[in-house]
Amino acid sequence: MKSSSEFPVVFEHLKKILKPYASKLSLKMDSANTYYLDGPFSEKYKKEMFFGSAQIKKNYVTFYLMPIYMYPDLLKSISPALKKHMQGKSCFNFKQVEPELFKELGSLTKKGFEKFIKESK
Repeated sequence: MKSSSEFPVVFEHLKKILKPYASKLSLKMDSANTYYLDGPFSEKYKKEMFFGSAQIKKNYVTFYLMPIYMYPDLLKSISPALKKHMQGKSCFNFKQVEPELFKELGSLTKKGFEKFIKESK
């Protein structure tokens, strides 16, 4: 079992996936254990929409990506390895750095961002 002392490193890797979108979204929190982004105000939903976050929890580091909940078709092409890390409909949990899965998650985040921006207007 991996030690939670590795969680800050895992968190930084997951935060890097979200960070490129901060300039086009609304950064709500950037702390030692939480990085949180909301989307722009949506005329369709009449509010800012949660986009995603990375958070250090007690037993793992969580990566939330709301576009996959809103648009489940985005999950059609994810690998079984990444699917194993899913908990619920929009959350992935990690205990260690997994470069290949983080690369795949980065690609999924990019696709999610593109669809999120297009559909939220």
